[in-house]
Amino acid sequence: MNETALTVHQTARPHGFPTAEHFAFVESTLPDPAPGRALVENLLWSVDPYHREMMDDVPGGFALGAPLEGRTIGRVIASRTPQLAEGEIVFHRQGWRTHAVVTPEEIRRLPRFDGVPLTAYLGILGGTGLTAYVGLTRIARLQAGEDLFVSAAAGGVGTATARFARLLGAGRLVGSAGSAAKADHLTRKVGYDAAFDYHDGPTADLLAKAAPDGIDVFVDNVGGEQLAAAVGALREFGRIIRIGTISQYNTADAPPPRFNYADIVEKSIRMEGFLVSNYRDLQDELYEFAIPHLQNGRLTPDETVVDGFEHIVHAFLGMLRGENTGKVIVRATAQVASDNTGISSGQ
Repeated sequence: MNETALTVHQTARPHGFPTAEHFAFVESTLPDPAPGRALVENLLWSVDPYHREMMDDVPGGFALGAPLEGRTIGRVIASRTPQLAEGEIVFHRQGWRTHAVVTPEEIRRLPRFDGVPLTAYLGILGGTGLTAYVGLTRIARLQAGEDLFVSAAAGGVGTATARFARLLGAGRLVGSAGSAAKADHLTRKVGYDAAFDYHDGPTADLLAKAAPDGIDVFVDNVGGEQLAAAVGALREFGRIIRIGTISQYNTADAPPPRFNYADIVEKSIRMEGFLVSNYRDLQDELYEFAIPHLQNGRLTPDETVVDGFEHIVHAFLGMLRGENTGKVIVRATAQVASDNTGISSGQ
């Protein structure tokens, strides 16, 4: 067992795009759990777009000079509570650190299923997948045969949305991404019928070419010009699911999207945003829906796995730059992949 622990602290508020200088790795003595607590050695970390929002001086945001939070999976290595046995694999939110002291109330035990890698619980079965599932089934109330447009389609939520929508019987799937290579990946590997690089011209023109007959649902991870284009492309009774505004995370002063607001009324369009934290009661429903498809091969997790906790900041910044496809997961070491926790190396 290592005798030291590492945590990542935010050291300053970014103005625009964050850099590695906004973070610091802090070394400390390995914590000793008090009675009623357990020490967890973390194995897998999730880095997510919402972390960028929390870096700003906002209610509930990250405190400067303190460990950052995040979704994490680890193994109990020392316990002073009968409710947590050494060797147990648990999920918790004390991320961005190599070790965490937790109470039984702060963890969630992960059900294990044959053929399902542990990484899936931070991706397609975790908050990322739950976001996509809630958006499609509760917010959009997707019906078989309906056509979708998804922005940031190559990211974690974007790939999960396409995979789930296909299983739910969606019609035409159109996605936008940040490069031609990603657009090609979406149609070859993820299941999109058409995809485009949003740098190639006005989004309204690119979307009209990819979905000439319009769309029924827009799953919005970006905002800005892509939101405006979707309003114009939506059919009568279309729905907009607002998940994120990543196009403005690093440009807070960017102008809001301009579109014909009369379309909202004349086409009876509904726009609704949501926080996945308000739908955690659907976690078991997500398992029931997704796990059989994971086991029979109809559902494939889309992951970019980065080895080494020391690379977590670069993995986060790379995700904000769009360097990943699918969900970004940081893994403790390459050797972990061969142990009995079921961690896979992703795609």
